[in-house]
Amino acid sequence: MFVYYYRLRDRYNQKIASLAILGDERETWRPQPFQTELWGCELTFRFPTIKLLDYAPRWAELENSRNPFAIAVMAHLKTKETRNDAIARKEWKFRLTRRLYEQGYERQDILNLFRFLDWMMDLPEGLKQAFRAELEQFEQEKQMPYVTSIEQMGIEKGRLETQTAIALNMLRKSLPLETIAEFTGLTIAQLQQLQVDPAQ
Repeated sequence: MFVYYYRLRDRYNQKIASLAILGDERETWRPQPFQTELWGCELTFRFPTIKLLDYAPRWAELENSRNPFAIAVMAHLKTKETRNDAIARKEWKFRLTRRLYEQGYERQDILNLFRFLDWMMDLPEGLKQAFRAELEQFEQEKQMPYVTSIEQMGIEKGRLETQTAIALNMLRKSLPLETIAEFTGLTIAQLQQLQVDPAQ
């Protein structure tokens, strides 16, 4: 945190406020202030922290909030909670996406927030198709075809490009294919194809 702080301050010559947002699952871990001392020269760097896990018992508060960050926190919590339950994740992904419409956000805000939800709450291909069908029906009922329009194709393309770029970088470092597949979501076959043709 201190390195980020002093580099930003030095580069832009502006006052900087550092805030740590903690997405880990260790309830008791809280970062301590950074301290250093040499020959009587001392430095203490304190910064505020927000631990997303603390919001789990405040779910009703998140549901009642129109702050878009509430959606982000809810998505984070449910992604952790459904790590081993893809069906439950699909259901929560739909519920949170539906909230974007029900909260009355503008079209572009819905698209921006959905991109975050879609990236965080990734689904297996079969459930991904089921989610899209369910969302498309919902959008038709609301007469608001936002996410399932042509832009959804762009979201998918952008995500695949990101996954591919990360995979290529990991392949260059000779990491095991199984590790890369787990990290990026690409299949072993896709990674093997990248090894043969990195420019695809």
